[in-house]
Amino acid sequence: MEQYSDDVHHDILSTIGNTPIVKINRSAPAGEHNFFGKLEYFNPGLSVKDRIATAIIDGAERRGELKPGGTIIEATSGNTGLGLAMVAAVRGYKAIFVMPDKISEEKRASLRAFGAKVIITPTAVEPDDPRSFYSVAKKLVEITTGSFYTNQYHNPDNPEVHYRSTGPEIWRQMGGKIDLLVAGAGTGGTISGVGRYLKEQNPDIKIVCCDPYGSILHDLFYYQEVRSPAQPYKVEGIGEDMLPENVHFDVIDDFVQVDDQAAFDKCRELSEQDALCVGPSSALALVAAIEYSKKLSSPSNILVIMADHGKSYLSKAFNHQWLQESGLVKSILHSQRVEDLLKASPLKPVITGMVGSTVGELITTMRSNQISQMPIYSDETLMGVLNETDLITAIASGKLQVNDPVIHLVSGHVVEIALDDTLANLSEMFEQDLVALVRDRSDQLHILSKIDLLEYLGECH
Repeated sequence: MEQYSDDVHHDILSTIGNTPIVKINRSAPAGEHNFFGKLEYFNPGLSVKDRIATAIIDGAERRGELKPGGTIIEATSGNTGLGLAMVAAVRGYKAIFVMPDKISEEKRASLRAFGAKVIITPTAVEPDDPRSFYSVAKKLVEITTGSFYTNQYHNPDNPEVHYRSTGPEIWRQMGGKIDLLVAGAGTGGTISGVGRYLKEQNPDIKIVCCDPYGSILHDLFYYQEVRSPAQPYKVEGIGEDMLPENVHFDVIDDFVQVDDQAAFDKCRELSEQDALCVGPSSALALVAAIEYSKKLSSPSNILVIMADHGKSYLSKAFNHQWLQESGLVKSILHSQRVEDLLKASPLKPVITGMVGSTVGELITTMRSNQISQMPIYSDETLMGVLNETDLITAIASGKLQVNDPVIHLVSGHVVEIALDDTLANLSEMFEQDLVALVRDRSDQLHILSKIDLLEYLGECH
């Protein structure tokens, strides 16, 4: 056979792994901690599950559990199914996947595109209910000759491949400089395998599991019992209504619970602010990492496993109508930030005055620049704001002359607001009759007015 360079792969499966780690900048708080994402959507099937798909099938072939021409069967939220569908296509197997009905249409269509058969089951049933996707998958194995049940929730090949590949990758890429790993647990394989490897390299590394409200894993970790029964939630591929054998609590140091709203909000923020188009479970992990970082007493390098790509959720996480129908759309005031307003309606840089100026000097400045209010500074300190109404009243009443110092007219009803503040915060400031100032990313100062906010809200609607 003709020889090619090492950059030419034998098949698509050999491209799995060695995914990049990227620093998260605008979607994570600035400060003493560094946040990084391990972008597992660089795998060919767009998720971390490609790793376990090949490992599980390799193991089954090696043990003689899967014969040529056989059928791969799995209960999946979509990502493992896609990885297995690729393996099936490359190696000539048939594939049947059972999925709960909350899974996105994109994932269903992706499986069918690889020639797999897809069976949809109800989400809101107990794991041992005969209609659950676990039960239906097991029944299919019983009645399908030559089938192999990959059993990702309990198959030890799952965490083992992360121990052998993902963990060492992370340690090498981070140069050993990692203090905290945050990952979700669906099957548990990723966090258990990676966590075990990292703990062996440095026992001080914290392994934190993020869990959606509605999952029972948090309760089982803390109380060894389920105190809050499993409830439906919208985030896919993370959390559980039963305890998989591949969730190794002995590797995990702590759990952080996150609600759907925070996960879907952060999902869109990551895409818009850092160009990281990830799925809601990845965003949920970042929310958990940010929350947990508040407990840390020293500067830390925090790595988040970002399990899959946002393309699988375009009809949900990035679809306003679906978000609205699911009760996941906050008002524009709460979901939009001051920086969004600035981008939509670029404002002129603010003209400022100094406390040593006279009333007449600042009247001339305001008239020539056609402005009605002006921030007044003493060196670098904001003293307040001068507005034309106060000027007119003071001069008309004879209280001040044009040669008097302006300091007597400066109002303290002014505040500097941050770019990351919500429009709800800005609106509250206006309700208190405060003048809002903001510095853009080039350090130019701007005054925000009520009419600026009204015009922006009108454009959004």
